[in-house]
Amino acid sequence: MLEQELKLHVPGAACSGVERELARGALTRTRLRALYFDTPTRALARAKISLRLRLEGRRWVQTLKMPGRDSLSRIELNQARPGPVLDLSVYAGLPAGEVLTALNESLDVCYETNVMRLSRILRDKAGRVEVAYDKGVIRAGALELPICEIEFELIAGPLETIFTLGKRWQQKFALLLDARSKAERGDRLAQLDKTLTALDALDASESEAKRIDAIAAFWAPRPVSAITLDPKDNAQQALRAVSAECLDQIIRNSAIIAGVDTEDRYADARSEHVHQLRVGIRRLRSAWSFFNGLAELPALETRIEIKTYFAQLGGARDDDVLRELILPILRKAGQPPLVLEQIVDATDAAATVRSIGYQSWLLDMLASVVLPSVPLTGAATNAATPVATDAHIQPSSETLTQALEQTLDQTLSKRLKKWDRKVVAEGTTLPTLSMDARHELRKRGKKLRYALQFCESILPQRRAGLYKKALARVQNILGEMNDLIVARERFVGLRDTQPSAWFACGWITSRLDALTIEATLAFKALSQTHRPWR
Repeated sequence: MLEQELKLHVPGAACSGVERELARGALTRTRLRALYFDTPTRALARAKISLRLRLEGRRWVQTLKMPGRDSLSRIELNQARPGPVLDLSVYAGLPAGEVLTALNESLDVCYETNVMRLSRILRDKAGRVEVAYDKGVIRAGALELPICEIEFELIAGPLETIFTLGKRWQQKFALLLDARSKAERGDRLAQLDKTLTALDALDASESEAKRIDAIAAFWAPRPVSAITLDPKDNAQQALRAVSAECLDQIIRNSAIIAGVDTEDRYADARSEHVHQLRVGIRRLRSAWSFFNGLAELPALETRIEIKTYFAQLGGARDDDVLRELILPILRKAGQPPLVLEQIVDATDAAATVRSIGYQSWLLDMLASVVLPSVPLTGAATNAATPVATDAHIQPSSETLTQALEQTLDQTLSKRLKKWDRKVVAEGTTLPTLSMDARHELRKRGKKLRYALQFCESILPQRRAGLYKKALARVQNILGEMNDLIVARERFVGLRDTQPSAWFACGWITSRLDALTIEATLAFKALSQTHRPWR
């Protein structure tokens, strides 16, 4: 069967309100204890399969889950069992059965969950949804993670129903979107427990640093992941695939910043999570620009709204770059003592991503990626609406029809070629550009780099490597220039009260002159590099 559900984290302050809301209807209480199985080398997890035995009240149920067509869908196979003993024969002839048959290792319990579930059925005019509130723990060896989440599972009706009800609860109780399943969290916890157990056998002085690294890796931010496009897809389907990957990066980093799992457990400024969150937002906005006119974009209001949150998240990153990267270089260059006040509250980013507005935006974006839409045609699309978030104007319906008649690699290669031509033309005249023009060039170069990553799976790999390297070189130089320009503005404001800031301003100006020369040469090299598209 196909399971479709939306999962939200319930912050501690919202627990009592959620419980009272659930109690307004016919409420079912069930104690659930689940044992999750895998091999020592995580064969099932690597195949994106979870296998569990769960005691539901007084009965045992064996469940196997595999990914569905989108992030909210799972293929779920349930089988009643007389006790906590696996029966793999029920999967014979199924794709999962092939994976299980090929195992050459034993299946053992790797982690378990123990929760109290409160559930009831909600009815909307469009359908029915089971709301399940789980509170308990995930346990792997000596380690535990809390579970406090609410799931909206579709029983009958269109998939929009779970978004309608889920968003209503999200806004009422300030719930947080979390893309991780219990199985994913448990698998990672089991890996950490295994690592820490192995380190216990080492000398304390030798293991301490490794323990710190292992725990940091457990909470590591979600970076960019590869995107695989199907050459047979159209641009609309490609945009969905790209948006889904970008949004997953945004949701996962937002959850950690908001304190899901980490609040009161992991003391870290999470500056890298903020950076990766901003990367995810930039990539998503770049995708909207890249597919502008080729596919139907999300609602205009949804595209505009993220600019406010992106700006709110920017100050923390700029301050971190200044303190962690630029100041150490300045000190090595002879910078006299300089005092920088903390201008960004470390809690600002957390407050932003916890806000009801931001979380509501995440749900709207997830809906735009997951929910079915009207097939894109020259006559049936709202894509001809100008995009207020970018300078690009949507092409005519005739252009859209032409895009539909081309193969995906032809359509996207044409857009890449156009973007590349503009970036190279401006880059080779960099010394003559104003600061504002250079800033715009940096943003266009970054968008081109993201667009190349979106299309990489359908481009000739043998030709992509050198171009990627040359483009990355350009982008890295422009990025350093931007960081220095932002820092110089900060130091300029300090010169009246701290004369030592004059040194920083002078050093940065000199470095910017050198980088301008480097960037001009890098753009020249880029212009002479073979392109990976046709």
